[in-house]
Amino acid sequence: MASWGIEAIGLLAGFLGVIAWGPQLRQVWREGRHDGISLPTFAIVTVALVLWLVYGLLVESVAMILANIVTMAIIVAIIVGVVRLRRAERAP
Repeated sequence: MASWGIEAIGLLAGFLGVIAWGPQLRQVWREGRHDGISLPTFAIVTVALVLWLVYGLLVESVAMILANIVTMAIIVAIIVGVVRLRRAERAP
């Protein structure tokens, strides 16, 4: 496990990475907009996050574990929102 100073840098990076998804989350859930959101891209990002999470677990990095769990939750919320909006558009 890395020193707490190094983990603090990772936690800050993870926090900023989580915040970066905020506008997309707001666009989907508050504004009801999903244009320009690619579900295949989000699926690939989710797989990458799972792999980073596994890596974080293997190297025992608290920062990587927390950042990837929270980011995956946000990505899943975006995907669910987009699917919900697209289904609603197709419904009669």
